[in-house]
Amino acid sequence: MSIWSRLGFGPAGTEGASSAAERDTVRRIVDELDQLPLDRARYVATFAFVLSRVAHADLQITAEETRAMERILVEHGRLPEEQAMIVVQMAKTQSLLFGGTDNYSVTKEFARIAALEEKLALLRCLFAVSAADRSISSLESTVIRQIADELGLEHAEFIAVRSEFRDHLAVLREDRTRPPSGD
Repeated sequence: MSIWSRLGFGPAGTEGASSAAERDTVRRIVDELDQLPLDRARYVATFAFVLSRVAHADLQITAEETRAMERILVEHGRLPEEQAMIVVQMAKTQSLLFGGTDNYSVTKEFARIAALEEKLALLRCLFAVSAADRSISSLESTVIRQIADELGLEHAEFIAVRSEFRDHLAVLREDRTRPPSGD
Protein backbone atom coordinates (compact mmCIF):
# COMPACT_ATOMS: atom_id res chain seq x y z
CA MET A 1 0.00 0.00 0.00
CA SER A 2 1.46 3.38 -0.92
CA ILE A 3 1.70 6.34 1.43
CA TRP A 4 -0.83 8.02 -0.84
CA SER A 5 -3.38 5.30 -0.05
CA ARG A 6 -2.56 5.41 3.67
CA LEU A 7 -3.35 9.13 3.66
CA GLY A 8 -6.84 8.26 2.50
CA PHE A 9 -6.54 9.51 -1.04
CA GLY A 10 -8.17 7.17 -3.50
CA PRO A 11 -8.41 7.33 -7.26
CA ALA A 12 -8.43 10.71 -8.96
CA GLY A 13 -11.51 12.76 -8.22
CA THR A 14 -12.10 11.36 -4.73
CA GLU A 15 -9.78 13.64 -2.78
CA GLY A 16 -12.42 16.21 -1.86
CA ALA A 17 -12.59 19.89 -2.60
CA SER A 18 -8.84 20.58 -2.73
CA SER A 19 -7.63 22.55 -5.69
CA ALA A 20 -5.77 20.76 -8.46
CA ALA A 21 -2.56 22.56 -7.48
CA GLU A 22 -2.88 21.42 -3.84
CA ARG A 23 -3.52 17.84 -4.94
CA ASP A 24 -0.54 17.92 -7.26
CA THR A 25 1.72 19.28 -4.52
CA VAL A 26 0.60 16.65 -2.03
CA ARG A 27 0.86 13.91 -4.65
CA ARG A 28 4.44 14.98 -5.50
CA ILE A 29 5.48 14.96 -1.84
CA VAL A 30 3.87 11.59 -1.19
CA ASP A 31 5.53 10.16 -4.30
CA GLU A 32 8.88 11.36 -2.95
CA LEU A 33 8.16 9.68 0.39
CA ASP A 34 7.33 6.47 -1.46
CA GLN A 35 10.83 6.62 -2.96
CA LEU A 36 12.61 6.53 0.40
CA PRO A 37 14.54 3.32 0.98
CA LEU A 38 12.51 0.98 3.18
CA ASP A 39 14.91 1.13 6.14
CA ARG A 40 14.98 4.94 6.01
CA ALA A 41 11.18 5.12 5.76
CA ARG A 42 10.83 2.72 8.71
CA TYR A 43 13.24 4.82 10.79
CA VAL A 44 11.45 8.11 10.01
CA ALA A 45 8.01 6.58 10.56
CA THR A 46 8.85 5.04 13.94
CA PHE A 47 10.71 8.19 15.04
CA ALA A 48 7.71 10.38 14.15
CA PHE A 49 5.22 8.01 15.77
CA VAL A 50 7.13 8.02 19.07
CA LEU A 51 7.26 11.83 18.95
CA SER A 52 3.50 11.92 18.50
CA ARG A 53 3.13 9.47 21.37
CA VAL A 54 4.59 11.94 23.86
CA ALA A 55 2.71 14.85 22.26
CA HIS A 56 -0.52 12.90 22.79
CA ALA A 57 0.32 11.99 26.41
CA ASP A 58 -2.20 14.55 27.67
CA LEU A 59 -4.78 13.39 25.08
CA GLN A 60 -4.31 16.40 22.83
CA ILE A 61 -1.61 17.47 20.39
CA THR A 62 -1.17 21.23 20.34
CA ALA A 63 -0.11 23.38 17.42
CA GLU A 64 3.18 24.09 19.23
CA GLU A 65 3.87 20.37 19.60
CA THR A 66 3.01 19.80 15.95
CA ARG A 67 5.41 22.53 14.82
CA ALA A 68 8.12 21.14 17.12
CA MET A 69 7.68 17.66 15.61
CA GLU A 70 7.87 19.08 12.09
CA ARG A 71 11.02 21.06 12.93
CA ILE A 72 12.60 17.97 14.50
CA LEU A 73 11.88 15.87 11.41
CA VAL A 74 13.47 18.54 9.23
CA GLU A 75 16.55 18.80 11.47
CA HIS A 76 17.01 15.23 12.69
CA GLY A 77 15.12 13.33 10.03
CA ARG A 78 16.65 15.41 7.23
CA LEU A 79 13.27 15.68 5.49
CA PRO A 80 12.16 18.65 3.43
CA GLU A 81 9.61 20.74 5.34
CA GLU A 82 6.67 19.63 3.18
CA GLN A 83 7.49 15.96 3.73
CA ALA A 84 7.97 16.52 7.45
CA MET A 85 4.52 18.07 7.64
CA ILE A 86 2.92 15.05 5.97
CA VAL A 87 4.87 12.54 8.09
CA VAL A 88 3.89 14.38 11.29
CA GLN A 89 0.24 14.46 10.24
CA MET A 90 0.33 10.73 9.49
CA ALA A 91 2.02 9.98 12.82
CA LYS A 92 -0.49 12.12 14.72
CA THR A 93 -3.39 10.35 13.02
CA GLN A 94 -1.93 6.92 13.77
CA SER A 95 -1.29 7.92 17.37
CA LEU A 96 -4.83 9.20 17.81
CA LEU A 97 -6.39 6.14 16.20
CA PHE A 98 -4.10 3.32 17.32
CA GLY A 99 -1.81 4.80 19.96
CA GLY A 100 -2.85 2.57 22.81
CA THR A 101 -2.27 -0.62 20.88
CA ASP A 102 0.75 0.44 18.82
CA ASN A 103 2.75 2.50 21.32
CA TYR A 104 4.83 -0.33 22.72
CA SER A 105 5.39 -2.24 19.48
CA VAL A 106 6.40 0.82 17.46
CA THR A 107 8.78 2.01 20.19
CA LYS A 108 10.33 -1.46 20.44
CA GLU A 109 10.77 -1.45 16.65
CA PHE A 110 12.62 1.87 16.87
CA ALA A 111 14.78 0.39 19.66
CA ARG A 112 15.59 -2.56 17.41
CA ILE A 113 16.70 -0.48 14.42
CA ALA A 114 18.37 2.47 16.19
CA ALA A 115 21.86 2.86 17.57
CA LEU A 116 22.38 4.20 21.10
CA GLU A 117 23.14 7.71 19.80
CA GLU A 118 19.88 7.69 17.82
CA LYS A 119 17.93 6.57 20.88
CA LEU A 120 19.44 9.37 22.94
CA ALA A 121 18.68 11.86 20.15
CA LEU A 122 15.05 10.66 20.15
CA LEU A 123 14.93 11.07 23.93
CA ARG A 124 16.09 14.70 23.59
CA CYS A 125 13.51 15.25 20.87
CA LEU A 126 10.76 13.83 23.10
CA PHE A 127 11.63 16.38 25.78
CA ALA A 128 11.79 19.13 23.13
CA VAL A 129 8.28 18.26 21.90
CA SER A 130 6.99 18.22 25.48
CA ALA A 131 8.67 21.56 26.17
CA ALA A 132 7.13 23.17 23.07
CA ASP A 133 4.59 24.91 25.31
CA ARG A 134 7.40 25.84 27.74
CA SER A 135 6.29 23.28 30.33
CA ILE A 136 6.85 19.55 30.61
CA SER A 137 4.04 18.09 32.69
CA SER A 138 4.55 15.22 35.12
CA LEU A 139 2.42 13.08 32.81
CA GLU A 140 4.62 13.86 29.80
CA SER A 141 7.75 13.17 31.83
CA THR A 142 6.30 9.84 32.94
CA VAL A 143 5.50 8.85 29.35
CA ILE A 144 9.02 9.83 28.27
CA ARG A 145 10.43 7.69 31.09
CA GLN A 146 8.33 4.75 29.91
CA ILE A 147 9.57 5.28 26.34
CA ALA A 148 13.17 5.44 27.58
CA ASP A 149 12.64 2.06 29.29
CA GLU A 150 11.16 0.59 26.11
CA LEU A 151 14.17 1.90 24.16
CA GLY A 152 16.45 0.06 26.58
CA LEU A 153 18.05 3.24 27.94
CA GLU A 154 19.56 3.32 31.40
CA HIS A 155 18.01 5.44 34.14
CA ALA A 156 21.18 7.57 34.29
CA GLU A 157 20.85 8.31 30.55
CA PHE A 158 17.24 9.37 31.06
CA ILE A 159 18.17 11.63 33.99
CA ALA A 160 21.08 13.20 32.07
CA VAL A 161 18.84 14.16 29.15
CA ARG A 162 15.97 15.20 31.42
CA SER A 163 18.30 17.54 33.29
CA GLU A 164 18.93 19.42 30.03
CA PHE A 165 15.25 20.42 30.16
CA ARG A 166 14.97 21.08 33.92
CA ASP A 167 13.81 24.67 33.40
CA HIS A 168 10.72 23.31 31.64
CA LEU A 169 9.81 20.60 34.15
CA ALA A 170 6.48 21.58 35.69
CA VAL A 171 7.16 19.66 38.88
CA LEU A 172 10.28 21.73 39.54
CA ARG A 173 8.59 24.97 38.58
CA GLU A 174 5.70 24.23 40.97
CA ASP A 175 8.14 23.60 43.82
CA ARG A 176 9.72 27.03 43.32
CA THR A 177 6.38 28.81 43.51
CA ARG A 178 5.02 27.01 46.56
CA PRO A 179 5.33 28.80 49.88
CA PRO A 180 7.48 26.99 52.42
CA SER A 181 5.54 24.73 54.73
CA GLY A 182 5.05 25.88 58.31
CA ASP A 183 6.35 22.64 59.85
